[in-house]
Amino acid sequence: MRYVVGYTPTERGADAVALGTSLALAQGAELDLVYVVKPGTPYVALNPEGSRVSAAEQEVLTAEREGLALVPEGLPAKFHVREADSFAGGLIDAAVEFEAGLIAVGAASTGLFKRYSVGSVANALLHASPVPVALAPRGYQRTAPVTRLTLAVGQRAGAEAAIETAIRAAKRRGVPLRLVSLVELDAAGDAGEAINAAHIHANTVLTAASGKVPAGHEVGVAVAHGRTIEEAIDGLEWDDGEILIVGSSRLAEKNRMFLGSTANKVLRALPVPMVVVPRDYDRSDSAP
Repeated sequence: MRYVVGYTPTERGADAVALGTSLALAQGAELDLVYVVKPGTPYVALNPEGSRVSAAEQEVLTAEREGLALVPEGLPAKFHVREADSFAGGLIDAAVEFEAGLIAVGAASTGLFKRYSVGSVANALLHASPVPVALAPRGYQRTAPVTRLTLAVGQRAGAEAAIETAIRAAKRRGVPLRLVSLVELDAAGDAGEAINAAHIHANTVLTAASGKVPAGHEVGVAVAHGRTIEEAIDGLEWDDGEILIVGSSRLAEKNRMFLGSTANKVLRALPVPMVVVPRDYDRSDSAP
């Protein structure tokens, strides 16, 4: 299994490497740090001893050195330079070529610490990537393996790919799986039937999930509610080593993703990494 990490020599790039490392160590995967340059940019893969390199070439060499230095010893990792018109396009091309399980990127640098501000690169990936996209919140530094997976259970059709991906990932890693249903209260603060429906749906998914994981595997369910989705997210307990998995909006094209309005609200408040799974995604050894 290979994971593509969108790398730039910035704080955002370091966040992406940390998240890719955490996921790769849990999976036994390899990292491919992908540095995207504009077509025609001069660069060298290795610095020939005694040769003179241009400023652009030196920039790539420095990025390679700094990027690989962020990867813990013992974790296989390679550095690649890709020419593309857009950073997102270069990452997608690399993921397809390497048959990667996911693409990991950092949030935009303007986001609050350990919160998200989705920049143009992440936004482009969230509308076009054929593989899951893992988003690291700003300031993410954890490199230890994932300790729990949480699946946001929606009540609309189209979440099957995310559900199957979460179940397989939890089973493969032997980590707890938590199913969370989020309910936004009405103006009066009364959820009424919505909370009951959320409990019923989450428990239905729980029953199905329990039959697909080994006996004794920890699978739990929680329903969080608040006057806003952000408030519901803030009311949940989150582990430092947790990852949230969400499915793509039903509006997405087949094998592509589109982040719906609820997922966007979740993203703004989430204190842990998020993995978005494309609609109809089906890969038995898939990430996260």
